[in-house]
Amino acid sequence: MTRFLRSEQTMAFPHGRLIASRDGVNYVLAPDGWDHLAGPRPGHAVLVSREDAEDWCEREGWDPHLLDEVPATTS
Repeated sequence: MTRFLRSEQTMAFPHGRLIASRDGVNYVLAPDGWDHLAGPRPGHAVLVSREDAEDWCEREGWDPHLLDEVPATTS
């Protein structure tokens, strides 16, 4: 199951950044796709619904289909 989070707002990212957590591994949405986030999720990141993540994508000009492309973890 993939959960979505939004990081806190910064000057560079006024609407925060979109983070996906899948099987305990965190990824941040970057211009070249999902990048692995080393370490624990950012402390101020808040859970958002899939609908809120889609709204974030549309507001930021990202294709909402990227939400279906979070990498699968390997065992």
